[in-house]
Amino acid sequence: MKSYITYLTLLISIMNMSITISAQNPIIQTNYTADPAPMVYNDRLYVYTTHDEDGSTWFTMNNWRVYSTNDMVNWTDHGVILSYFDFEWVKGDAWASQCIEKNGKFYMYAPMISKTNNRGAIGVAVADSPYGPFYDPLGKALVQTEWGDIDPTVFIDDDGQAHLYWGNPKLYYLKLNEDMISYNGEVVQVPMIEESFGKREGNPERPTKYEEGPWLYKRNKLYYLFWPGGPLPEFIGYSTSQNPEGPWKYGGIIMPAEGGSFTNHPGVIDFRGKTYFFYHNGALPEGGGFTRSVCVQELKFNEDGSIPEQKMTEGIKKSIA
Repeated sequence: MKSYITYLTLLISIMNMSITISAQNPIIQTNYTADPAPMVYNDRLYVYTTHDEDGSTWFTMNNWRVYSTNDMVNWTDHGVILSYFDFEWVKGDAWASQCIEKNGKFYMYAPMISKTNNRGAIGVAVADSPYGPFYDPLGKALVQTEWGDIDPTVFIDDDGQAHLYWGNPKLYYLKLNEDMISYNGEVVQVPMIEESFGKREGNPERPTKYEEGPWLYKRNKLYYLFWPGGPLPEFIGYSTSQNPEGPWKYGGIIMPAEGGSFTNHPGVIDFRGKTYFFYHNGALPEGGGFTRSVCVQELKFNEDGSIPEQKMTEGIKKSIA
């Protein structure tokens, strides 16, 4: 009995440990992961992901995971850090989220299905650590429009103002209050015009290429909005603006549709003097549109701030530590 208890204690300890893995693309090869959302904190890069369940034939996603690195080659798996079960008002679907730090607190914005009306809504969870534990400070959705409330991206500008974008097929934004869990202004619907998001052929109800999954980023005083474009399978496109609220100017395609997944999801961040572009594909064994895998590669810019088209690569081969 004593040896059994010792073995059980050791097994539990191993299960609770963070696991370090070394991998090129896909960077996570022990789970199916998607919708990468990178964050830098204390000179370490974190990437929050959704989690496709093994053998999924739909978007079967119940929780979010986080991985971290200090050299872009070796990744530490910190496990599940939040589930839709942690929100009492939620019925299901732990889809694409983003976590951001402000004043020592970590705010995770996540789309889920509300029990109230069986529609998508965006909630927020708060923690004192990038690993959690996260809790729901509101006990209800932060925002819910008439439809398509998925894929939130949050960005804090140099003046401290936080901006939240989200939506499929429409695109919305709002300004968050200082507390990061409320807002006073109106929810603004971004005009879907060809000049901003390119022209989509053959679908008058969706006149532009924009599909979903926005990601807001700033470089050299220019704001970039990255987004998956359609029709399916998705490519990654981008638009730029002199203002975080637009108007936006369509910049073109960064990454064409490829990789064995009919969806994609961008995440762009600066880390130790370089810019990294996260996305997902279906490259793992038995991978596909519902069993995806997160990847990363360096993102290059032209001198004028435009971004050249680039293919999926093998990833980061050399440690930057």
